[in-house]
Amino acid sequence: MKVIFDTLSASCSKKTTQLYSTSFSLGINFLDKKFHAPIYGIYGFVRLADEIVDSFHDYDKHFLIDKIRKDTVEAIEQKISINPILNSFQEVVHKYNIEWELIDTFLKSMEMDLYKTTHTVDSYNQYIMGSAEVVGLMCLRVFTEGNYVTYNDLHPYAMKLGSAFQKVNFLRDLMADYQLLGRNYFPDIDFRYFTFEDKTKIQDEIEAEFDQALIGIKQLPAGARRGVYLAYFYYKKLFLRIKECPPEKVMTARIRIPDYNKIGLMFQSLFRHQFDLL
Repeated sequence: MKVIFDTLSASCSKKTTQLYSTSFSLGINFLDKKFHAPIYGIYGFVRLADEIVDSFHDYDKHFLIDKIRKDTVEAIEQKISINPILNSFQEVVHKYNIEWELIDTFLKSMEMDLYKTTHTVDSYNQYIMGSAEVVGLMCLRVFTEGNYVTYNDLHPYAMKLGSAFQKVNFLRDLMADYQLLGRNYFPDIDFRYFTFEDKTKIQDEIEAEFDQALIGIKQLPAGARRGVYLAYFYYKKLFLRIKECPPEKVMTARIRIPDYNKIGLMFQSLFRHQFDLL
């Protein structure tokens, strides 16, 4: 009867994704159906860890992040967890041979948020690798379904896409990260005096990564390409909206795309994908 619990676990990961990210939920809906549950499983896991460091301010975050690390190891080793999200995730890990190195690197980045509020170039790159690039690689493991040649070919592009998404998130959430959580992810930038030149430097870095990521998206297996392109298209539009804003607005407001506009973006991306206009 464990099939009932596994179904519940998958539903928990799906609901977590839907509650926390309408953009990724839209993207997942346009993947081949066989990829829905595993990508929900990955997103549910990374969101669970991320919420500990970002939201659970009245609780012992060190204890909780240590617990999720131990519980994740146990879930993978035992091939079961009474935590539905971890149970869903361990199933994905085993089915698609996701390496512990990727999971460990992700958790280390989450742990960095417990003690590190400013970053050097090295720690910034390390954080991006763990919080975003390896998540892209976990998803790529799913999309390539054991084809190691395709995985290795697309490996660098998946990392670029994850990195671009994360850096857009940093700019979008600058007010909350800097003013509320006291975090400064971008090295060598003093956000007390955030200038147009500072913002342009970050944007140029993101734009280059989007360009590289698109090369890889075009080479994805057909069942994954449309959904990943939709997420790319949404984030690129969000980036362009942020790019239009002066530095002072980015520091004082969370730039976003209204939900009613997301539907229009969805149809635009599907049109471009359908007619090979990527």
